[in-house]
Amino acid sequence: MNNDWYIYLVRTRLNTLYCGITTNVERRLNEHINGEGAKALKGKGPLTLAWSSKVGDSRSIASKYEYAVKRLSKDKKEKLILGQFTLSELSISN
Repeated sequence: MNNDWYIYLVRTRLNTLYCGITTNVERRLNEHINGEGAKALKGKGPLTLAWSSKVGDSRSIASKYEYAVKRLSKDKKEKLILGQFTLSELSISN
């Protein structure tokens, strides 16, 4: 069983970004595409994976990163996607 947690950003057809966490990015993206899960993404396709990153082996830590990324401006999220901003620059409490 995979205990690694990932954070990801999904881009909608309207160019908005949705942030989530999972242990399997490909499976979760397919769930979003098939209309399962997040209500925020229903009817907003096509959906594409914009970015993902491994954040550790703890759901708790992944949730803290998710909270921090969700609070970022769209511009900062775009910089994260482009590699001009990194998760290590975020302030999260362990």
